[in-house]
Amino acid sequence: MSDTTQLPGFMGALDRASEWFGRTLAWLIIIMMLIQFAIVLLRYAFSVNSIFMQELVMYMHASLFMLAAAYTLRHDGHVRVDIFYRGMSPRRQALVNIVGIVSLLMPVMVFIIASSLGYVSNSWRILETSSDYGGIPAVYALKTLIPLFALLMIVQGVIEIVRNGYVMAGRIVPPSTDDRHLEERV
Repeated sequence: MSDTTQLPGFMGALDRASEWFGRTLAWLIIIMMLIQFAIVLLRYAFSVNSIFMQELVMYMHASLFMLAAAYTLRHDGHVRVDIFYRGMSPRRQALVNIVGIVSLLMPVMVFIIASSLGYVSNSWRILETSSDYGGIPAVYALKTLIPLFALLMIVQGVIEIVRNGYVMAGRIVPPSTDDRHLEERV
């Protein structure tokens, strides 16, 4: 994001933290790839199979996608049917974004939290482990990603509401689509 879209104060700090967290999570891709390479090498070169390593890749994959969803929202990287949206003015786009976040994103995320808390707390209560011998003994940690994902999405949703409110008020100028593509190439 360019300097023209920086938010002031606490929201700006949350926004920068979201950016840092998303970029940090990206390193999981490299680590996950190296572990997967080791799994294949061990299996085919040495006939060694590691359930722990296989589950570790699964946990990292789940962590990456569940926890980086807010980063994707921050960068407007989710799928959008923009037949009408792309032709709108930035202020109208900001209004559509706010309405979508308030009427769709927030209720779904609250539902996910509400419906997963019992599931996750039961897993923590029994300290659920892998059903496979030699697997990761922390299934409860994996299940904790569900409400954590929704919480991060709510926080990023609030940040986006504020950002779009600033766009509607003319206090910040969103980067144009051409600017975004230029930033991604640099």
